[in-house]
Amino acid sequence: MRVLGVDPGLTRCGVGVVEGVAGRPLTMLGVGVVRTSTDADLGHRLVAVEQGIQQWLDEYRPEFVAVERVFSQHNVRTVMGTAQASAVALLCATRRGIPVALHTPSEVKAAVTGSGRADKAQVGAMVTRLLRLSAPPKPADAADALALAICHIWRAPAQNRLQRAVALHASKGRTA
Repeated sequence: MRVLGVDPGLTRCGVGVVEGVAGRPLTMLGVGVVRTSTDADLGHRLVAVEQGIQQWLDEYRPEFVAVERVFSQHNVRTVMGTAQASAVALLCATRRGIPVALHTPSEVKAAVTGSGRADKAQVGAMVTRLLRLSAPPKPADAADALALAICHIWRAPAQNRLQRAVALHASKGRTA
């Protein structure tokens, strides 16, 4: 399974591609950050994020895109930028027919470190260890994008089984 993880943001949008299956060693194929200038107007910044994500989709051809689910913060301005960048990632993937999964920050932290309250340093350290890297990816947005991809690879089999069970249960209810 090849997954593009996206840690959305308007100034720095973390992107990382991981390949593998649950229970086996994973491989990082690429990691980086799509940057926009804080001086540019919002429309141009969103176009820059879109172009960056499109390049990653073109180069790596992921089977899935995992995006961090936007959660409420105290700074509404930050939430808005994050939500807008998240929407761009969803749109880019959906246009190509690539399934998108949303994972909360605590889900990602729990999947990668074992604790939903882990800090950025702990996430970076575990990403480094899990992908057998020589150093944590910088900035933290890049490491977070890899963590999202890892989380999706590990969680997707269980989520797929759950979705199949719900669909089966629903179909039995219609035939009864």
